[in-house]
Amino acid sequence: MVVSSAAREVTDDPSRRARAGVLPGRAARAGADAAALSLALLIATLLRHDGDLAEVDLTGLAVLSAVAAVVLAVTGSWWGLYTGRWQYGCFEEIAAVAKTLAVTTPVLFVLDTLLGRLVPRSAIIGAGLIALVLAAGVRYSVRLLRDQRLRPSPEHGVRVVVMGAGEGGAQAVRSMLRSPSSPYVPVALLDDDPAKRTLQIMGVPVAGTRRALPDVVRRYGAHSVLIAIPSAGADLIRELTDTAAPMNVDVKVVPPVVELFGRTVSVDDIRPVSHADLLGRREIGIDLAAVAGYLQGRRVLVTGAGGSIGSELCRQVARFRPERLVMLDRDESGLHAVQLSLDGRGLLDDRNLVVADIRDSERLDEVFAEHRPHVVFHAAALKHLPLLEMHPSEALKTNIIGTYQVLQTALRHGVQRLVNISTDKAADPVSVLGYSKRITERLTAAAAFSSVRFGNVLGSRGSVLTAFAAQVEAGGPITVTDPDVTRYFMTVQEAVRLVIQAGALRSPGEVLVLDMGEPVRIADVAKRLADAAERHVAIVYTGLRPGEKLEESLFGTGERDNRPHHPLISQVPVPPLDGSVLSLLDPAAPRHDLVAVLRWLSESPAFVKEPIP
Repeated sequence: MVVSSAAREVTDDPSRRARAGVLPGRAARAGADAAALSLALLIATLLRHDGDLAEVDLTGLAVLSAVAAVVLAVTGSWWGLYTGRWQYGCFEEIAAVAKTLAVTTPVLFVLDTLLGRLVPRSAIIGAGLIALVLAAGVRYSVRLLRDQRLRPSPEHGVRVVVMGAGEGGAQAVRSMLRSPSSPYVPVALLDDDPAKRTLQIMGVPVAGTRRALPDVVRRYGAHSVLIAIPSAGADLIRELTDTAAPMNVDVKVVPPVVELFGRTVSVDDIRPVSHADLLGRREIGIDLAAVAGYLQGRRVLVTGAGGSIGSELCRQVARFRPERLVMLDRDESGLHAVQLSLDGRGLLDDRNLVVADIRDSERLDEVFAEHRPHVVFHAAALKHLPLLEMHPSEALKTNIIGTYQVLQTALRHGVQRLVNISTDKAADPVSVLGYSKRITERLTAAAAFSSVRFGNVLGSRGSVLTAFAAQVEAGGPITVTDPDVTRYFMTVQEAVRLVIQAGALRSPGEVLVLDMGEPVRIADVAKRLADAAERHVAIVYTGLRPGEKLEESLFGTGERDNRPHHPLISQVPVPPLDGSVLSLLDPAAPRHDLVAVLRWLSESPAFVKEPIP
């Protein structure tokens, strides 16, 4: 077979193949609309003559229909109707059809007059309205047929009751019903809004409120319940999970708002309820304009980039399109993992991946001189309380001296904004970890930068949930220090989102305290995990460890909860501490003496070195 050179070019060029498939489709749309307008002109003319076809000037009607097709094609292209701007049959396309006909109708009115009145004037006006109905009807019919073909089989899919008939629920239902490979088939919706009682989404009805969940599950033979509310808090998820437990149905969720980050819900997003959903999930509002203002187009450096907080900081900062994102850590495996999560490459060949130790001041100078960051998020730290109780000199060398060297290096290289990641252990500290982080808050205040303080992060390495899950996997027991111990919890995505927002507040000399919600009893968490295990898992109480509190506090003595700029961020002044006092600390000192000095420095009055006259 002989193939022409033009045909080969189309076959070989993917973009030409795409255009070859798109152009006929757009021409078909224009042709269908032209046919609808021609039919509308005929119908309107017949109505004007009381249905008497003999009174109709068919030749004139044919001429005007041809003219109308040209005008419609030009006007529709101008409005984007035939340029692939919208999905076929969507609301925006119907609006474009209405605009196109609103322009085409008066133009035809004028042209008909110039051509000698080929059809009655009233017929042209009526044809515009009839054509809109016909064109919209064709689009709706085609879209309905497409949706029917895409619907998964109700006999083979998992029948799902969807909680939430808002935007999240609508997106979930559409994604399930527009994917033939979807394992889920929505059969009913639930919503507490009385205004939605008669609502249907793609034929799926709202069957009641959350109180009707048991009855709706039985009535529709559902196998699963989907909580399709991205802004749902942990309280609502716990309530619905507990309600569904006796019915022997799976409970699934869509990701929270902070994970979706503005994109729509898809079938792939649907997942089982996690313990993070049950403990720490909340909707976190963020001032995108303020955040983008200090991150977009700027050079940003993250220390501890391979850790749980640091890696999530990198992922979220990258979404604001900084000029450069520099990721610093001494753990090369952590850097490899964060690069994989960002671009899927993990080749470790990017100069923005920096292996360095914050204890090494000369190395820090090299890094800051090369990358010249505008913004620094300092997340590198040692954080495990029991280990630092045994080895306080390591807390001194990394948490205190390392942070001081980051601060001084930032000042020398003109960093405009630095955010130091702290912990709730720094509020009225009683442990080596708490003393060291309180001192870093004070050193940061003396450098005219700010710190961010929050509690336990769910899903971080070494978090209580991770430890409990490992114990369950091993067959138990789950070890809890005390039946009454409570802690604050927040997911890593929520914590980092607020850290980024806190950085936009630009509050030098303050610690920004994140609202962690209500504290949670650790024993309750352990019981929920034990109950969910496939076999019996015991819970054993071991007693509080040295340096541990029964209850954590986010605010220290004398600190006031003041939220002038963000409802979830408190701003607390910190008494500054000049770095010259660090000469009092000797890593080689006996443990008892070193801990005593750390405690004294964390509690001492403000100290700022006076400038030499």
